[in-house]
Amino acid sequence: MVSQAQSITILMATYDGADFLEEQLQSLVDQRWERINVLASDDGSTDATLAILKDWQGRWSRGRFEIVRGPGAGFAENFRSLLCSSAFDADFVAFCDQDDVWGADKLCAAAARLGKVSPDCPALYSSRTEYISEDGVHLGYSPLFNGATSFRNAIVQNIGGGNTMVMNRAAFLLVGEGARRTGFVSHDWWSYLMVTGAGGRVIYDSVPRIAYRQHGGNLVGENTSIRAKIDRLKRMIAGQFSEWTERNTAGLNICADLLTPESRSILATFTDAKRSGLIARIAAVVRLRLYRQTFTGNVGLYVQALIGRL
Repeated sequence: MVSQAQSITILMATYDGADFLEEQLQSLVDQRWERINVLASDDGSTDATLAILKDWQGRWSRGRFEIVRGPGAGFAENFRSLLCSSAFDADFVAFCDQDDVWGADKLCAAAARLGKVSPDCPALYSSRTEYISEDGVHLGYSPLFNGATSFRNAIVQNIGGGNTMVMNRAAFLLVGEGARRTGFVSHDWWSYLMVTGAGGRVIYDSVPRIAYRQHGGNLVGENTSIRAKIDRLKRMIAGQFSEWTERNTAGLNICADLLTPESRSILATFTDAKRSGLIARIAAVVRLRLYRQTFTGNVGLYVQALIGRL
């Protein structure tokens, strides 16, 4: 059971986000959860982002609001620095971008689902996403995933955007420990990998709880349009996915003692398969029962094994 007396800390990474930051922060104020702390890490903004953060800091009444200087090395390292913080000893921890709009029930929905898991078990909540245009017009939704969440999925696919993710304290401590040891491709994929790899619970909510704004400054955009799929195919053939999994497996091997024996075995076999010949690669995908959440995703997985781009 969860209680409004419990606190949620929001880890917000900002960089030149003044255009949409006010609306994002207002959606945090509109949350139906009472105790909300904000830890904002600004990565060297040259626009009005810092001024906006300081203004909100001065009138924030839901809990603590702190602003720290980011490492200045990109969004992944900025979120990594937040993961390495103490996060105010919060009961739950949420990632936050600078340009989205959260539904008012997002934190309540996440806390309710996480509250059904034992506090000792690392648990991660993620939801489907609504896509909106720069001026807030509805564009569509992220793919609906119905498959199981597991390390066998996580090692070849990230299913949730960081802007939808909320963790219980056990998961935050786990993911943060991993972040202190190694860098990663993205904070959301890393969180999915670590929680499933350690035998924790990942909860996927099919109801969209945030509006993800599409604009020229997005580092990661929507992935459902034909154009996005073609672009993803080109990047896969060029080896970008293989580079990502190389970084992920390297980081996971550094954190192997935090994983279950089964996850360590999957990791070792997958790491070897990436460097093996065609037959060994295909055999590893089959033997390990690796999978993605959609039919086309699984076809892509086997194509990558065929062409040496796991």
